[in-house]
Amino acid sequence: MPVLGDSEVEQRLKELGDWRRAGGGEEAPCIERDFRFGDFAAAISFVDHVAERAEAANHHPDILVHGWNKVRLTLSTHSQGGLTDADFALAREIDALA
Repeated sequence: MPVLGDSEVEQRLKELGDWRRAGGGEEAPCIERDFRFGDFAAAISFVDHVAERAEAANHHPDILVHGWNKVRLTLSTHSQGGLTDADFALAREIDALA
């Protein structure tokens, strides 16, 4: 799966809306999004649903649960060293869960 160029990444980020570009430099480029929930249980339930989708796609985000109700998801295709179609496809699935 080919790595996407900068202009294609920017266009896809505009289409997604709430995701932002991160990483770069020593780190592989990635996209990330923060989510906020009503309580800790809702945040963990969301993480469980994301995990199910990620496992089905065989594409696994970095997941950070912080505070008592916040989740940050970070997507990158580590094996390719950048962003690919798989990252944006999973981001769209995650958005549908939120």
